[in-house]
Amino acid sequence: MVVHIVTFKFKEENKQANIIQARQMLENLMGAIPTLKSMDVGLNFSQEERAMDMSIITVFESKTGLEAYAVHPEHLKVVEFIKSVVEYSKVVDYQRA
Repeated sequence: MVVHIVTFKFKEENKQANIIQARQMLENLMGAIPTLKSMDVGLNFSQEERAMDMSIITVFESKTGLEAYAVHPEHLKVVEFIKSVVEYSKVVDYQRA
C-alpha cells in the first residue's frame, strides 16, 4: 500500500469558508477515483505556531494508483481550487507493508 499525506496552510482571506469547501471537494473524490482506496481529511485544532490548517491522508494499492489519482480530472479540479486558497502545502509519500 502507498500512503500519500498532504498538509495545507490556508491564506487568511475567507479562510474558514475555503477550508470547508476544500474539505468537501476532497471528500467527494471518494468513489470518483477508482484507485483511491481511502481518504481521511482532518481539520486542525492545534493553536501551535507551526500548525497547519488541514491534512489529508490517502491510501492507494500502488505507486501507479497514486500516479493515476494525481492526473485524474476530478482531482485536478480540486488541486486548482486549493492552489488558489493556500499559502503552501507539504507532502509525504511512503510505502506501507
